[in-house]
Amino acid sequence: MTDRREIDRIVGAALDEDAPWGDLTSETLIPADATATAELIAREAGVLSGIDVFAAAFRLVDPSIAFEPLAADGDAFAAGDALARVRGSARGILTAERVALNLVQRMSGVATLTARYVAAVAGTGARIVDTRKTTPGLRSLERQAVRDGGGRNHRRSLSDAVMAKDNHLAVLTAGGQDLATALRAARDRMPHTAHLEVEVDRLDQVDAVLEGGADTIMLDNFTVEDLRAGVEAIAGRAVVEASGGVSLDTVGAIAASGVDVISVGALTHSARALDLGLDVVISTSEYRATDAAGPSTREQP
Repeated sequence: MTDRREIDRIVGAALDEDAPWGDLTSETLIPADATATAELIAREAGVLSGIDVFAAAFRLVDPSIAFEPLAADGDAFAAGDALARVRGSARGILTAERVALNLVQRMSGVATLTARYVAAVAGTGARIVDTRKTTPGLRSLERQAVRDGGGRNHRRSLSDAVMAKDNHLAVLTAGGQDLATALRAARDRMPHTAHLEVEVDRLDQVDAVLEGGADTIMLDNFTVEDLRAGVEAIAGRAVVEASGGVSLDTVGAIAASGVDVISVGALTHSARALDLGLDVVISTSEYRATDAAGPSTREQP
């Protein structure tokens, strides 16, 4: 679960963006004392993620709005299922609605897609993990959504591990130094607690990377045949990660090659927002123009 302070920071910024000076429509049309009950309804099947994020939007707009979860993060649901219920100020519910839906739809879309990838590699022992290809500002929520879908998280940020990719290696070896020596020198400068991962795009790089002390070797855009050869060459001396060219059509064969980890950027950069809606089911006030706009200034007879 994402830390509540982080949720409030993200949701608060979204609410500030959506209603910087209040909700003009609700404040103009809806009586101040109107109350409502609304339910989060699934328009299609999927996996839920972001129920606490959904709740936070209403809490931050109006702490008096009551929230009732009807499902939990990670739960599978069918079209037509009610997933949550809110009760309270109609103005508050309407003000929070769009931000609450945007975030829970996005997170549930990521969780649903992740669950499909996890199901596709069931029984192989390979882990499905995310990447840093996340929506700016939403990384914490999208990483949670991957977990809710049954996947795992890769490094959170550039600060969390040493991960040498193709451009790093190009710079590192530009002076003519061989790859193994360059990696050993980099390893000597690393904190002893840090993890070293190195990306390779050819089988003939594997020996040098092993000699350089890599903890994880990423086989990037390898054919399934070359993935098998890479797993055999590494022979348990490092974690083997496959990346590139991963789709729902290919992930099963990639997993069957014997790799330990499959990183899938599509989990976050290509997930479609799930179709969820907020339906008002009870409203306890009738519209009266004077309630919403204040007393009439027209002279009374």
